[in-house]
Amino acid sequence: MLEIGPGKGALTRPLLDRCDRLFAVELDAELGRSLRERYAHEPRLSVIKGDILSVDIAALGVTVVCGNLPYYITSPIIERTLTVGAGCKRAVFLVQKEVAERIAAGPGSRDYGYFSAFVQFHAKPELLFTVPPGAFAPPPKVDSAVIRLTIEPAAERLGISDPPRFLKFLQAAFAHKRKTLRNNLAGLFGKALMDAQPEAGLRAEQLSLDQFAALYRQLRGAA
Repeated sequence: MLEIGPGKGALTRPLLDRCDRLFAVELDAELGRSLRERYAHEPRLSVIKGDILSVDIAALGVTVVCGNLPYYITSPIIERTLTVGAGCKRAVFLVQKEVAERIAAGPGSRDYGYFSAFVQFHAKPELLFTVPPGAFAPPPKVDSAVIRLTIEPAAERLGISDPPRFLKFLQAAFAHKRKTLRNNLAGLFGKALMDAQPEAGLRAEQLSLDQFAALYRQLRGAA
């Protein structure tokens, strides 16, 4: 397992009780040193000083990633975790509640956007429970939530052979939320081709991932 930002180690002991090997990545040198001293006789724990966005997660060979994520870099950490490779099977994170709702949102919801589609292209999200501000010291000004991501890449199921290009397509589709797919995607595929699509007059938030994949295959085949 990999724990992101163990801090004072509130989760470290429970995690060690559940795994054979635990890597804890901590940016703060003093907190990392304290954790090493406390678990000096625990060979299953390795405390790594560094920024999680710079750590080679794949090289650690972890199957589960977890942590109480800093709100200001939640999205980059989740993106990095989901694209680490075949070894990682699951991620469990404590995040800001509105981020968890955005990740788990489906089409038609006001919370549904590119980040929702990106995560769901790589994993099955489940919002497990919320955590009130009073659970923290000092308490933040927002509610938090625990979300579980079971990593299940959808590319093969959706018939997507070039995931990076598909994700760029998704990004363009959601670029301007109030605009239709015709307007957002005309720059990629041309206005005439977009006008010929039944979905041209819809907004990106109205399409499921399966519908996006079908539209992408149709546009790529006709372009």
